[in-house]
Amino acid sequence: MGWAIPFTKMHGLGNCYIYLDGCSHDLSMIASYPQLSEQVADPFKGIGSDGLILILPSTQADVQMRIFNKDGSEAMNCGNGLRCVAKYAYEHHLVNERRFAIETRSGLMLAEVHVRDGVVEQVTIDMGEPVLERARIPVAGAGGGERVIRDRLTVSGKEYTFTAVSMGNPHALFFVEDIDTAPIHELGALLADTHPLFPNGANIGFIAPISRHELRYRVWERGSGITQACGTGACASVVASILEQRLDQDTPVTVHLDGGDLRIIWQSDNNHVLMTGEAETICEGTYFQR
Repeated sequence: MGWAIPFTKMHGLGNCYIYLDGCSHDLSMIASYPQLSEQVADPFKGIGSDGLILILPSTQADVQMRIFNKDGSEAMNCGNGLRCVAKYAYEHHLVNERRFAIETRSGLMLAEVHVRDGVVEQVTIDMGEPVLERARIPVAGAGGGERVIRDRLTVSGKEYTFTAVSMGNPHALFFVEDIDTAPIHELGALLADTHPLFPNGANIGFIAPISRHELRYRVWERGSGITQACGTGACASVVASILEQRLDQDTPVTVHLDGGDLRIIWQSDNNHVLMTGEAETICEGTYFQR
């Protein structure tokens, strides 16, 4: 038996997902969220996206977010998705306050929407504390409690150094001089999903510092490939840059991604990372499953 469900397509800096509102609509007819994510992500037979995000009721927060990549795998967190969920929740009256909590698989995230004439133009997300311990990111190797800073890695006979951070999702960060010549295809395809160094996979990011308060960032996301932007990756790139003493803590940093800019600050007083950026609605419609 077929079914139809309303959807909203949204993007944060070009990182686009199909959003289903499980607070206002019954989603029980959906047999498999991973399978549906693969279907809607297909630009030829579906809608076209980086995956599927569900907005659901929560017993711990104001709303809950679940994220499925375009290959059907479920992600722990998504910075761009969080901003879009916050925009949707406020504009569709799922929440009443401008500050509220969103439940994710990696914990509760606090959102603040910046509104003009009833429209959310920017969203600030408190992404919480970065995870820096090898065993918790996780990254394989000795010394599970140690930080992963400038670790060595050999791929196809060439040696690289990387720093690893988790912002709910694991990130391996490589510093490059020129972002346009960064080996994003070569390393992303080999490391993101199946390399034994990263037991849960990892987002493979490349950082080109511009100044003490500005950097350029590109990413290959596990389960999705190259995306226009990655919010947790932008946060991780700033943390990694501070760990490598390329940036200063408590200083706002502008991160330039393929899809646009994010403003990131790692606060020393509470060890939290704040992310501010846009969230946009692309279109609304009805998805039919026959």
